[in-house]
Amino acid sequence: MFIDYTQIEIIAGNGGSGAVSFRREKFIPKGGPDGGDGGRGGHVYMMVDTNLHTLQDIRYRRRYKAENGHKGKGSNKTGRSGKDIMILVPVGSIIRKKGSKKVVVDLTEEGQKHIICHGGQGGRGNTRFKTSTKQAPRNAQPGTDGESGNFEVELKILADVGLVGLPNAGKSTLLSVLSSARPKIADYPFTTLEPQLGIVKYGEYESFVMADIPGLIEGASKGKGLGHQFLRHIERNRIHIYLIDCQEQDPLGIFKTLKNELNTFNEGLEKKPYLICRTKSDLNTEISSNWDRFNENILDISSVSHVGLDLLVDSIVKLL
Repeated sequence: MFIDYTQIEIIAGNGGSGAVSFRREKFIPKGGPDGGDGGRGGHVYMMVDTNLHTLQDIRYRRRYKAENGHKGKGSNKTGRSGKDIMILVPVGSIIRKKGSKKVVVDLTEEGQKHIICHGGQGGRGNTRFKTSTKQAPRNAQPGTDGESGNFEVELKILADVGLVGLPNAGKSTLLSVLSSARPKIADYPFTTLEPQLGIVKYGEYESFVMADIPGLIEGASKGKGLGHQFLRHIERNRIHIYLIDCQEQDPLGIFKTLKNELNTFNEGLEKKPYLICRTKSDLNTEISSNWDRFNENILDISSVSHVGLDLLVDSIVKLL
């Protein structure tokens, strides 16, 4: 199951208390204080794991609590620090405080990790309170509380190229032909219910990542259809490929609808480079004269007969 949003509670460990202790050895009847400091509370990290592609694992464990630091001991021994917790998330995960738009961290690189909640500091033992006038202090310091909070975790897939179009525009078929991805393909709307990624190779050793975004409809930016549930994944694409079925009677209207939905969701998306493709060109059907209303270059492609696919890849590479 593809999960791209969840909420979790994170609690770092509290610091351990400092110890009150005095040196007691043979022939030293009045040894001084030797209480050690408390240990640090465990931190809670989030780290990228490139083997993960969904937030499913953390969705079903809503609460993460690190271990508390241990108390200090005599002989100036510092208490053991609490064990840290490492929460593994997919690349492209964004963490925010619940109810806040401010991003705590955006995890976009393999192996990247960040402390979400710091563990509390260990308290000072009574050795720390010894002075020239107070040779036998009987007080120690408690540890501080660890940080805690409720957080939102959102996944935005990282892809160079995003395929944008109405349901059944041919996005999944194109991705399956250009890459080794195998999305579900069928002749009914919303066959694709989650983003699909594929690696498109070109040249000898080069490649780019292409994403099949579930079909958009008018009103998607306001939650209609699959809504903004998947629009968030388009934000990270460097290039958008607009796919429009050659059988459509108002292709320019469809293009403007798609552009408007992206712009309504995020104004910055309008500035990204794009290509327009007329799909299913292998069909023996009459093309509407409304296609002539475009003032931009249209690429004719067919995923079935592979017509125009080399030109499409070359055009994408030039924009990357």
